[in-house]
Amino acid sequence: MSVESTPEGANLGSPAELPPSPDKGMFGIQGTGDVSGFGGLVRRRPTTADTPRPFGGYFDEVHDALEEAYPGFADAIEKVVVDRGELTLHIKPERIAEVCQIMRDDESLRFELCSSVDAVDYLGSDNRRFHVSYQLTSMTYRRRVRLEAAVADGVSLPTVTSVYPTADWQEREVYDMFGVVFAGHPNLTRILMPDDWEGHPQRKDYPLGGVPVEYKGAEIPPPDQRRVYQ
Repeated sequence: MSVESTPEGANLGSPAELPPSPDKGMFGIQGTGDVSGFGGLVRRRPTTADTPRPFGGYFDEVHDALEEAYPGFADAIEKVVVDRGELTLHIKPERIAEVCQIMRDDESLRFELCSSVDAVDYLGSDNRRFHVSYQLTSMTYRRRVRLEAAVADGVSLPTVTSVYPTADWQEREVYDMFGVVFAGHPNLTRILMPDDWEGHPQRKDYPLGGVPVEYKGAEIPPPDQRRVYQ
């Protein structure tokens, strides 16, 4: 089943609000012929500000349906961000499970599928360094929405496995890689790393390591000896 493309009229942000950010890319700026890896790509910084209404397309309908169905909407929703044609609802961590329940069960929403639970470590940029996102899909209405909850190191999130059983292994992976604890999870153990592994490899403060790999006529050095493009 296909999923709706970017809603017509969706608020994608203004270049004036989102200043370009120089970045290094493998092929440089399009059209320069620079393939050295040192060309300066210019990309738009993702917005983190609350997006004003109207959002455009079905985004307003999802927002209004959740507000009507959920009495605690005003307290639970920290902000709403529309960026690059995607709707993200930032949820207070302690409310994430009950918001998911309504997103799944309400007839006007019907987000039956949680296709992914993942995380990003924003070390040094926020007291709540771990941002956990939930990608929800409505098969009924062919819509997508992202829920995001941010927690500090050592602060747990409620599990959503009672609402979305597919989140079981996904939450285990976030725990394994980032150390985020999901309270109430039926079996919160490592899923990728050995049980006796120390640390969580996708944390930004996890030490970089590796071993050299030899091929016929070539050798790839360990990560701390490789060339860094900055």
